[in-house]
Amino acid sequence: MAQVLEFKLPDLGEGLTEAEIVRWLVAVGDVVAIDQPVVEVETAKAMVEVPCPYGGVVTARYGEEGTELPVGAPLLTVAVGGTGAPEERAEAAPGAAPTAGEGAAESAVSSEYSGNVLVGYGTAGPAARRRRVRYESHAVAKAPAAAPAAQVPAPVAVPVAPAPDAGVGTGHEGPVPVISPLVRKLARDRGLDLREVRGSGPEGLILRADVELALAALDRPAAAPAPAPARTAAPAAAPAVAAPAGERIPLRGVRGAVADKLARSRTEIPDATCWVDADATELMAARTAMNAAGGPKISLLALLARICVHALARFPELNSTVDTAAREIVRLPSVHLGFAAQTPRGLVVPVVKDAGTRTAESLTAEFARLTEAARESALTPADLTGGTFTLNNYGVFGVDGSTPIINHPEAAMLGVGRIIPKPWVHQGELAVRQVVQLSFTFDHRVCDGGTAGGFLRYVADCVEQPAVLLRTL
Repeated sequence: MAQVLEFKLPDLGEGLTEAEIVRWLVAVGDVVAIDQPVVEVETAKAMVEVPCPYGGVVTARYGEEGTELPVGAPLLTVAVGGTGAPEERAEAAPGAAPTAGEGAAESAVSSEYSGNVLVGYGTAGPAARRRRVRYESHAVAKAPAAAPAAQVPAPVAVPVAPAPDAGVGTGHEGPVPVISPLVRKLARDRGLDLREVRGSGPEGLILRADVELALAALDRPAAAPAPAPARTAAPAAAPAVAAPAGERIPLRGVRGAVADKLARSRTEIPDATCWVDADATELMAARTAMNAAGGPKISLLALLARICVHALARFPELNSTVDTAAREIVRLPSVHLGFAAQTPRGLVVPVVKDAGTRTAESLTAEFARLTEAARESALTPADLTGGTFTLNNYGVFGVDGSTPIINHPEAAMLGVGRIIPKPWVHQGELAVRQVVQLSFTFDHRVCDGGTAGGFLRYVADCVEQPAVLLRTL
């Protein structure tokens, strides 16, 4: 007799709380092996394939492609321990899944679980044993087996109540059913009491859409005009009818994560920017000489990274972060260098770990590896987290300068513009030199302008005279 086990969206690590289904790799009725990838999802960090820890016959899928699911929501159910015959598949239909005993399910999970939730990462235990809000909806459990579509989680289609106070409930007793810290922060920033919000997720789980709906309902009376004579109502409604609807693009996945991080950076960090032009002719000549000597080619980004690392050693306060809760500046011992990369999925910032211990050759190789992985959407969450300082080469876009937004929770970012021939006074004479604009944006909480200016001036000196680095080799 086959037993149906439910595989829930696992915790993908790095604080991720939700993922979007990009592509199903299996269909209902397919036979899957243990650790076989069953779905491709996109998180705020990367695109990953999720393997199923059970082997058996797929009896149900939860969510269509494009659906965003919270961590812990059901992904699919698998009938294990049977032959996969049609009659067993019928018995293991989605409507029959909840009838399995809790003890038997625990036993099956223990015996059939593979221990690998994400290929290449692993996990401490099966997702079914995580201490999370239970998502098995009673309404789904009572649904007939002939209607599997009713078991799709609520985020697939959230009904909007017609009442103006839609999304606002009568209050919760006990813990508020929210697992996403982003949802809690959104409600906290807007002064919304989550106990008054009615969740549309499984078992009343409060989703981001519920909070946004409740906020819209609360804002609507304030935005509406005060009671007025009927003659003023028609003109007020006319602009709304005439206004173009426009195209609405959901902020989710990488685009949503970038939007949240940039907004948070602008809100929390009092940043300032300084910039300077530098003569990069000697740096370009040094790179040409290195590459002419044979061996792996050295990239310009790698040389700039080496300069950044040496500058941070002289100004360690810029390799730090601010603990706002403790009101402390945390100086970090290692330099994990992020660099901005534009990909088909949007802007990402891969991180070169321990950049301070790498040579120019090692940095070149790691930049190339991470850039290629970014283009192929193959970056892992570990490749995109843990940065302490960011190097932004926007010169590849053909621009000279910028005032970049700091990559929260870092404290600074160095921007490099394009290197182009310009008139320059060199050794008392006007000459055509290779000139670059350097911009430096920093968190004014960690240092004053003197420190930031000293850092940028040292970087410019190293660009103009690479021999300065010999003092620290």
